[in-house]
Parts: sequence; C-alpha cells; structure tokens
Amino acid sequence: MHTFNVKGMTCGHCERAVTQAIQSRDADAKVDVDLNAGLVRVDGSLDEATIREAIEEEGYEVQ
Repeated sequence: MHTFNVKGMTCGHCERAVTQAIQSRDADAKVDVDLNAGLVRVDGSLDEATIREAIEEEGYEVQ
C-alpha cells in the first residue's frame, strides 16, 4: 500500500478525479481519499511513481 500527502483536494469532484486517474492505470486498485487529512491511500499493483504521476496529471500537488 502507498500513502501520499496531496494538496488541493477539497471536494467530492477532487476525490473522484484522483480515484479515476489511478484506476485508469489499474482498474483493480483500491483508492481511499481522505479529504480532511489530504491523504490518498492506494492498494494495487502500481508503483509509487506511476501513482504520483496520475495524481499530478489531475492538477494536484503530491508532497
């Protein structure tokens, strides 16, 4: 499992955008977005760099 601190997520649309971006690369990935904490947890076959790229392509900053 990978956990990322992500800046800029504020609403349900943000949650869906990040989830869909990750799942477009791994349809079986389990994605948990915690808007209040600014965390994204991903359990799947993707490596950290690929997940980071997917999140950043949606316009969010991964710390």
